[in-house]
Amino acid sequence: MTSTSQPYGAAGDRAVSPTPVVLDGGDARCVLLLTRLARLITELRPGSVVHVIATDPAAPLDLPAWCHLTGHLHLGPVPDRARPTYALQVSGQARGVDLGAPWRPGS
Repeated sequence: MTSTSQPYGAAGDRAVSPTPVVLDGGDARCVLLLTRLARLITELRPGSVVHVIATDPAAPLDLPAWCHLTGHLHLGPVPDRARPTYALQVSGQARGVDLGAPWRPGS
């Protein structure tokens, strides 16, 4: 797993799709952001990369924690972006979450 302090795209990262899916969370708080992300990921294939744009100050903590909970791979911050952007990779072995409360495991 890439550390949250190491930018995504740094040497040693796994090969990823050249076209990430972008989720623009804007200034949404992490509860809403995670709900949107959980719904989006249900539509994506394993290996897909998602760039999450999030200005919520909790995002750098919440996104890696959510990835740890679900089993998706947190790739870290995406460098050289106008707004804070974080990358993750969809796992084929991920654990589901409650789409109404994405911080809880699904049934």
